[in-house]
Amino acid sequence: MRVCLFEDCEVAGLEPLTLTRPAFDLLCGQTSLAAKQFRHFCPAERGALVRPHLAEVVAEPGVAVNDLAWLRAGPLAMVNARWLPPPLPARAVDLDRPFVALVGEEVAYAVVGPEHLGDGLDGLDDWPRSWKKLPTRDAGGQLVRHLWELVDLNAEQIAADWSAGGACFPISSNGPAVVGRRQWLAIDPTARIDPMVVADTTNGPVVIDREAVVTAFTRLEGPCYVGPRAQVHGAKIRAGTTLGPESRIGGEVECSIVQGHSNKYHDGFLGHSYVGEWVNLGAGTQNSDLRNDYGAVRVMVDGRLVATGRSKVGCFLGDHTKTGLGALLNTGTAVGAFCNLLPSGGLLPRHVPSFSTVQNGGLTENADLSELLQTAAAVMRRRGRALTAAHANLYRALLAQTASQRQQALRDAEDRPRRRSA
Repeated sequence: MRVCLFEDCEVAGLEPLTLTRPAFDLLCGQTSLAAKQFRHFCPAERGALVRPHLAEVVAEPGVAVNDLAWLRAGPLAMVNARWLPPPLPARAVDLDRPFVALVGEEVAYAVVGPEHLGDGLDGLDDWPRSWKKLPTRDAGGQLVRHLWELVDLNAEQIAADWSAGGACFPISSNGPAVVGRRQWLAIDPTARIDPMVVADTTNGPVVIDREAVVTAFTRLEGPCYVGPRAQVHGAKIRAGTTLGPESRIGGEVECSIVQGHSNKYHDGFLGHSYVGEWVNLGAGTQNSDLRNDYGAVRVMVDGRLVATGRSKVGCFLGDHTKTGLGALLNTGTAVGAFCNLLPSGGLLPRHVPSFSTVQNGGLTENADLSELLQTAAAVMRRRGRALTAAHANLYRALLAQTASQRQQALRDAEDRPRRRSA
C-alpha cells in the first residue's frame, strides 16, 4: 500500500503549533499523529503533502514530499493530517476500488487513483471536496480541529498506544515505588530512575522511554508518558501528560503536551496546555486553566476568537517562545512563535502574535530575525542540535506570513487605552 498524508485548509485551527510543523507531527499520547496514521495502514511507501514553506523541513529519506509524479504513480490512500485514527490497525484496504472514509462530513482518508488528483498542488484544498462524490465509508476515530482537543484526548491516547503495543519495555523490579498495578509501568532499560520516585498507575499506564532521567521526589500519575531523553526533576506529573523528547521538566504539570526540547526546569504550574519546541518557561511561570466563574473559555486562533466549549483550557505556546521569571499566563492564552513574555506583576495578554515581545504590559514587535536566529542556534547547541538552513528559511517565511496579525495586534494594543478612557 502507498499512503500520503495531506494537510487541508483546517490546519490553521491548530495554530500556533502548526505555524512551524505539519499537523501530522503533533503529539497525542505516546506518538505523533503521523505515527498513528502509518501504524493504522502499515504502508510500503510513504508520502506527504504539506504547505510549501514546510516542505524543506519535512523532507526525509524514504518520504516523497509534495511530489506530484509520485502521487500519480498509482492508487494510494490520501490521509488527512488531522485524523486521529481508531486504535486498531485497518484491515487490508482494496486499492482497486476508490472510496472515501468520513468522520461526520469531513474526509479522514480516501483511496484514489491518478484520475482523482488535480492538475497541480495549488488546488489541493479542492481535492477532498471532489472525493466526497466517491462511495463512502465510516472512518472511525476523530478529526481534530483545535489544540485543546488533543489535550483532552491525550490521556486516552496514552492508554490506547499502550494497548496497541506502544510500550514493550520489560517490567522493572528495581524501579520506582508503584501505587496501583505494576504491570502498567513500563521503563526502558536505558532510562535512569532515582530512588524516592513514585509511579501511580491506578488510572492508567506510566511509560518512561529510552535514556529518560527521573530524579528523586518525582510523582508520575498515569496515564502519562516521558519521552526519549526527557528529564523530570522532582516534579508532579499529573494524569494525561506527554513530555516530548529531550524536555526538561520540574514543578507541576497536569494534562498537558510538551512537543519536545523545551525547558520548564523550575517550579511553576502548567495545566491543560500544549507547548511547542525550544520553549523556555522561566522560574515561577504559572498558567491558569480555569476561570474564576467556571465559565467556558475562548481562545484566539488564526486571528479570531474561538469558543472552546470547555471550562478547563490552559495555554498554547509556539516554538522558541520564552517567559520571564514569575510570568502569569491567563486562561486560554495563545502565543505564537519567537515571542518573549516578560512579567508585569499581573496577567499577561491572552493573545500574543508571533515575533512579539510583551514588556511592562505593552506589546512591541520583535522582528530582528538575525538576532532571534542567533539565540535559537545557541539554545539548540545546548542540546547538541544545530539550527539548519531549512529551519532558518522557514522562520524567515513565517515572519512575513504573520506580519498582518502582528500589525493588527499592535493597533488593538494602541486603541485599548483610548477605548477605556472613552
